[in-house]
Amino acid sequence: MSEILFSSFQLGPFSLKNRVVMAPMTRSRCEGNVPSDIVAQYYEQRSEAGLIITEGTSPSANGLGYARIPGLFNDTQRAGWEKVAKAVHTKGSRVFVQLMHTGRVSHPANMASEAEIIAPSGVALAGSMYTDSGGMQPHPVPREMTEGDIEKAIAEFVASAKLAITAGLDGVELHGANGYLIDQFLNCATNKRSDRWGGSVENRTRFALEVARRVGEAIGFDRLGMRISPYGVFGGMETDAETDAVFTHLAGGLSRLGLVYLHVVDHSAMGAPEVPQRVKDLIRSHFRGVVILSGGYDLKRAEHDLIEKRGELVAFGRPFIANPRLVTKLKSGETLLQPDQATLYTPGEKGYTDYSL
Repeated sequence: MSEILFSSFQLGPFSLKNRVVMAPMTRSRCEGNVPSDIVAQYYEQRSEAGLIITEGTSPSANGLGYARIPGLFNDTQRAGWEKVAKAVHTKGSRVFVQLMHTGRVSHPANMASEAEIIAPSGVALAGSMYTDSGGMQPHPVPREMTEGDIEKAIAEFVASAKLAITAGLDGVELHGANGYLIDQFLNCATNKRSDRWGGSVENRTRFALEVARRVGEAIGFDRLGMRISPYGVFGGMETDAETDAVFTHLAGGLSRLGLVYLHVVDHSAMGAPEVPQRVKDLIRSHFRGVVILSGGYDLKRAEHDLIEKRGELVAFGRPFIANPRLVTKLKSGETLLQPDQATLYTPGEKGYTDYSL
């Protein structure tokens, strides 16, 4: 085996010590929506990865849909992320913060009193979500965003990205996947608009491309990536006759802007519909930057897809939870531990920073 996965790689201005990426994973350990010392410790423990992409982090009070997820829109949050950046850099790794506005995937019990649930259209997500104060609660109907709301949301992404750089984080990944706000504009299930932000392929991709353009102009496109999940069903997403065209157009637009990477997620390993290889190939052919592959990878499959040039980097998610030194274990062939499912999203150190190193 050639072990390309463990070779160094140049990602824009950053020299990565290997091609292993720690995928973004919500862990709900940020009391008050602020990264604490244990969050810095958690990422430091996993800094064998060449690149770490943090858990979804809201650029706005309106985007804090889940209990105890972090934000990055005030100085207290920025100071918390500065600790994370320093901890990761001490170990020779790089870290991008994933900016995730949850949009309609939210509940008021998880938000500040002045915050509001907004989305491209007033379509509620089916089912319910967990709240600390009331347990499982049904998703409310979001308020349809006005032009002013859209402009404000874009400006919030920009301001948050600037804070990320001042905190010492290396870059930003825009969460355009898994049914959150950017994906809600892309998808027919959540975007019922008839203005310039909905309807046609060009209009459905407008929000994603405009956020990317404005953020890239603010922090540099060589510090900016985006995550997408074509054919994803998380968050009530659906496919339609234009799904392929939407993601092809988006990939081309992001490429022309000059984003440093596109992070393509295939959640079929977790029960979602498989992303057809032809769609992955279309995205690959339209995006000239680095492609991060993600979704149920092990060492053998990672090596195969790197050799086949389907991407340049490979993201691993859940294996990192119980195996902080995942790169060492992949190299040695050591059996991987399985995470404790009961503590994936609970507060505190248990099931978070107490896995053996």
